[in-house]
This record gives sequence, structure tokens and C-alpha cells, in this order.
Amino acid sequence: MRNVGIEFGMLPVACAPALAPHSRHDPVSILAGQFALKRMISEPRILLFDSGLGGLTVYREIAKARPDAHLVYIADDAGFPYGAIEQNRLVARVLALMEHLVQAHDPDLVVVACNTASTIVLPSLRARFAVPFVGTVPAIKPACAASHTKRVSVLGTEATVQREYTRALIREFAAGCEVTLVGSARLAGLAEAELRGSPVEDAAIAAELAPCFVANAARTDTIVLACTHYPLLLERLERLALWPAKFIDPAPAIARRVVDLVGPAEARMPSAPATAIFTSGCNLSAALVATLARFGIGEIATLDAFDTPSLSA
Repeated sequence: MRNVGIEFGMLPVACAPALAPHSRHDPVSILAGQFALKRMISEPRILLFDSGLGGLTVYREIAKARPDAHLVYIADDAGFPYGAIEQNRLVARVLALMEHLVQAHDPDLVVVACNTASTIVLPSLRARFAVPFVGTVPAIKPACAASHTKRVSVLGTEATVQREYTRALIREFAAGCEVTLVGSARLAGLAEAELRGSPVEDAAIAAELAPCFVANAARTDTIVLACTHYPLLLERLERLALWPAKFIDPAPAIARRVVDLVGPAEARMPSAPATAIFTSGCNLSAALVATLARFGIGEIATLDAFDTPSLSA
């Protein structure tokens, strides 16, 4: 039972039951996890967590799949981008923030809508908290299965494409495909800028995208979007592609996994508008507020009282 009590900033603090740690989960199961909730959860409370705005692509699919859910979107924008934070400090930062969020909101499920946080922090989150976590990994297996030319590119942040976890996915699931890893230093920031109301020129996006298109004996026909920010720019990526290619967005698969865990939606009216929480404590631009409203997020709060900047690299 959720017990709403003390006020924290603009949000009521929910007193969670005791959090019993469970056994560590195999990192290879980051997306699926090893949870099996045994009942349909009516109006589940789901937290979606990312370093910035990229997780909105995952939020959008979950909102479609479970319109009755109480969704809370957390953007740790005080720590954006996560790829710039040393690994041990990132683990400490996310664990500390999640400790507060789980206590405050008593979620039925948490979705880590960030590749970097999933591959680095998710095993520690699962070891500490009893709540189920669903993570995000590069969709290499479905991309290689879908490719006709067997030439696939993985477009991610520099940190994601350099990580051994990504290379292990390629070794296990590439299925005879040639895979090109493309690390973008700027594309996540460009997507953030667009949503915050700062227009980005096509040339800047095209420069980050161009290395994905490789033409040797065969041409690239499938591109994995290995950062949840990138589907925010999907229409422009498709328009700026050097030739037609299929872009793989992991968000629908994540939403399906959420439904596996909490059950399908019941035939009822949607819940109240979702809430977004920003850790920076900064005022949001009118353009970003309007964007959040288009995603169905009607309430916005900040985590001023939580000293996240002290955990930054």
C-alpha cells in the first residue's frame, strides 16, 4: 500500500515497504531481466529513467501499451551526458538517485531507458532493490535478423560503442553480418537541443549519420539506434540517409517487455497525465514544456533537494 506523507519539493513522498535485495542478475539479460510477475497489475506505477530526454521515446511506447499506468519520467539532466562520467561515479550517482526515487514513488516497475546506465549500473540496481528493472541494450540481434545485405551499423554514443558489452552482443548475435560501430559525440546533445527549442541544422545531423553508410561488396541496409535519444530525430535521420535504410528503435521491444511483466491494459480510461522530474533544478524552456505536453506529460517537478550535482564527474 502506498502511504503518501511528507512533501518533497513539488511531489508527495511515498513511503515504500522495506527493500530486500535479491540476487544479482546476469548482465546479458539486461532487457528481459529474470522477473515473472504473477498477476495483472491494474494501473501500475512505472518509473522511466534516463540521463536526459531520450527516454521519452520509450515513454511514448509504454504509454501506448499501458494507457492506464501512472508514469513518472525522470531526467537526470544534472548528470547529462552519462558517457562523460567515470564508471564508478556513475554507479554511485544512479544508485543514490534511485534510492530516493524508489522510496518516494514505490513503483511496480522501473525502466532504465538509457543504454549507458543499463550496461553499467543495472546489475547493481537489481542487486540492491526488490523492484523489477527493465533495461535498454543495442538491438543488434533483431537488426541482423532483418538485414538483407548483412551489412549493419550500430549508431550509439562513443561510450556505448566502445563498451565490451556491445562487442559481446555482436559476437553472439551478429549472425554472419558485418557490423560497423559508429560512435557519435554530438547526436544525443543535438536531440536534446531540438526538444529544448534550439533548432539544429541538417548538416550537423548528417555529419554524425554519414559514417553509418558503408558500401563495399554490399551496402548498409539496417542501422541500430543504440541511444534512446536518436529516435527523437528519426524523421530527419531517414531524410538525411545517404540511401534508404531501416532504422531500428528499441522502444517497442521495451514496451512489450513491460507488458510481459505487468500485464496488458484493462478496458478503462487512461490515468491522469504523467509527471516529469528533472534533477538539475533549472527552469525549463517554454518549448520543452510544450514538447512534454505533446508526449502527454502535464506535471513537471525538480529535485532541488537532492544534491545530484555533487555526484557528477
